[in-house]
Amino acid sequence: MKLNKAQLEYFNTFGFLKFSGVFKDDIAKITKEFENVWIASSGGHHNQAHDFKRRSSILHFIDINVFLSSLIDDTRITGPVSSILGDDFNYSGSDGNLYVGDTRWHSDSSVTKKYRSLKIAFYLDEVAADSGCLRVLPGSIHYGNTYADKLNEVIPSTGKDDTKKIWGVLQHQVPSYPIPSTPGDMLMFDHRIKHSSAGGDSRRRMFTMNFEQRYKNKDIEELKNNISGMAASWVEQPYGDIMIETASDQRMVHLEQRLQNGGHLKDLVKEIKEKMSEPTRGGAQFDE
Repeated sequence: MKLNKAQLEYFNTFGFLKFSGVFKDDIAKITKEFENVWIASSGGHHNQAHDFKRRSSILHFIDINVFLSSLIDDTRITGPVSSILGDDFNYSGSDGNLYVGDTRWHSDSSVTKKYRSLKIAFYLDEVAADSGCLRVLPGSIHYGNTYADKLNEVIPSTGKDDTKKIWGVLQHQVPSYPIPSTPGDMLMFDHRIKHSSAGGDSRRRMFTMNFEQRYKNKDIEELKNNISGMAASWVEQPYGDIMIETASDQRMVHLEQRLQNGGHLKDLVKEIKEKMSEPTRGGAQFDE
C-alpha cells in the first residue's frame, strides 16, 4: 500500500492524509484490545482510574499488547510510512490516550529537527469538528516561509500558544481544516504540522504510532537526545517487551537503531522519578 504520486504530493504540500475506512474490518478487534490495555492499567493514567477531568496516557501503548504490536507489520501502515520516510524507517513509539476536552494548538516536532517524522492516529469514537476531531493548519510544515514561520511564533512546538493575545481569537476560532473521523479511518500527519482539537468529551479514545527517518551514524547523539525525551513517561527502554519479543526480522529493522541507542533511559528515569509525582500525561510528539 505505497502512496501514489498524488498522495505523496498532497502529503508533502499539506502535511497530512486521511485513509477512510482502511481498517473498518479490523476496528472491532482493535477497539477490544485498546480497552484491554486500559483495563490492565486500572482504567486510567499511572494505574489509577480515569477521572474524566485530565487526560490519561500510556506510553509504549501498542507495545504491551500482542495484537496491537502487530499493527506496525501491517502494509496498510508500513506502505504509507515507508513512502515518506524510506524503507528503513524507525518506529519511535506509541501512546494510548483518553482525552478530555480541547487540545491546544501545537506541533509534535521542533523547527530545528533534522530528520523527518510522522504520526499514524486512530480515533475509536466518531469525532467531528465540534466534537474533538483533529484540526490542522495545512502547509504549516514548511518552515522557512512567512506563513509557517509566523504560525510558529504564535504557536510554538511546545509551550502555550498566544492566539488570543496576538490574533484576538480563541484557539477554536483559528481558521483551520477539521478532519472528521469514523472508527476504521486512519490519519497520518507530519510531526511539524500545527494541530489541535476542540469540543471533545471526557473520554475521547485515540492511540497513535510514531515513526521517523533512520539516523545517520554521525547524528547518533541527536537520536539519543530524542530518545531521552521518553524518560518523562517513566519508560526504561525504547519499546515494550511484547513489541520486542514478538518481532520478526522484518520488524526488527524498524526497532534496532533505537534499541542500540536507548540504554541510558533507565538511569534517566531514576533521576526523573525523584522530581515527578507521576509520568507525564503527554507532550512533544505524544500530544494529539
